[in-house]
Amino acid sequence: MKKLVFASVMALASIGLMTAPVLRAQDITIKDPAEFNAYQMATTQNDPKAKAAALEGFLTQYPQSVVKKAVLVLLLETYQGLGDADHIVGTATRVLQVDPNNFEALYLAVVIKRSQCTRSIDQKTGKTNDAPTCDDGTTMAAKGLTVGKPDGVSSDDWKKQTDAAYPIFHSMIALDDIISKGDLKAGISEYRNELMIFAPEATQSGPGLVDTLNLAEAYVKLAPPDMVNAVWFYARAWDFAPAGYKGVIEKKLEYWYNKFHGSLDGLDAIKQSAQATVFPPGTLMITPADTPAQKIHKILANTPDLSTLALEDKELVLSYGAKEDADKLWAILKDQQTPVPGIVIDATASVIKVAVTADAKQAKTADFIVNLKTAITVDKDIPAVGSEFGLASKGQAELDGTYDSYTQIPATDTVAQSVQIVLRDGFIQPEKKKVVPHKPTPAHHAAAH
Repeated sequence: MKKLVFASVMALASIGLMTAPVLRAQDITIKDPAEFNAYQMATTQNDPKAKAAALEGFLTQYPQSVVKKAVLVLLLETYQGLGDADHIVGTATRVLQVDPNNFEALYLAVVIKRSQCTRSIDQKTGKTNDAPTCDDGTTMAAKGLTVGKPDGVSSDDWKKQTDAAYPIFHSMIALDDIISKGDLKAGISEYRNELMIFAPEATQSGPGLVDTLNLAEAYVKLAPPDMVNAVWFYARAWDFAPAGYKGVIEKKLEYWYNKFHGSLDGLDAIKQSAQATVFPPGTLMITPADTPAQKIHKILANTPDLSTLALEDKELVLSYGAKEDADKLWAILKDQQTPVPGIVIDATASVIKVAVTADAKQAKTADFIVNLKTAITVDKDIPAVGSEFGLASKGQAELDGTYDSYTQIPATDTVAQSVQIVLRDGFIQPEKKKVVPHKPTPAHHAAAH
């Protein structure tokens, strides 16, 4: 299913950026009158652009000033006011060079790098195209989670700052875990840490809502998917999503719920419950639908004559059926002749490999291997890759063989469960050429003289 991203609509201005105490000139004595005057001129500018330019000029003129850290922090706040993301990140990096534990610089840099990291996601692969930016953001976020309360900051103010910053730090780490490192479990843990820090109402919009959806997306990517948690967080994201996104989220929610449960029964109740709490209650249960093997068992129980099953249905039974059911069908098929209509995947003088089912054709893999009874002696008569066999009854070239063996192929993280069916004594019935009725040549009469 197509990946859903709506984090990009959350602008930087929508996040409550904090300010930290700034060291002013009166806290430090600037002995050089010219330097003091330059500082006063730069810090008292009213126009933000002029102030940023003046502060940059001061730092260029006095690179070792005793107020360098204070000026850099003021410059950072000035660029923040201008909404200049590139200069915010660059200045935050400069602040951290002189003050590695500056919480404001870490926070602002992580906010922007997380936004850049999100925009770098390849929508086809779900991976980042800018791993260095994502990794830098994670390094800063991890650092931010270890910074202690600065001197001069009250406990109440520090709590306000960490309550705003810690969720963003966890979100940055989670994003990098998933799109750079491919560690879904670590990413899920970080997203849950983030949502636990947010006040419940804060998860109903902004970054908290975005990461509620991201958490649902992560749960469905697990192998096997965690459907209970995925459905819950999809439902909560749907509950509070902007109107323009509800339809897209609902399609994903219904797809996964139906795939797991087998119907949409009970989904409305989960949607309603998810409005009340961020996390699902421990008592939440979703009854899984029948497995493919269970469905196949029911089909076989209700099919009196298994030989009447279509070829694709026979293959479905042999692919997904429990061994007892697959063997039951195979006992009927073994040593029976069958046509093999499909697309040639590979062919030699003695073996033709064919994709019969729609899934095999799409994947371009052979699900039937036909060993010919008599090898083809003329190279040009070997079927070309991509050519197709049909049914002789329809005037098409037909490949026939006798069921010989089958092997169930277990699923992997990237490939669904399947089967390989081997036939022996294969032969090709050439396409019957249509006979065009002969029309007599009209008689020519000599002109009368």
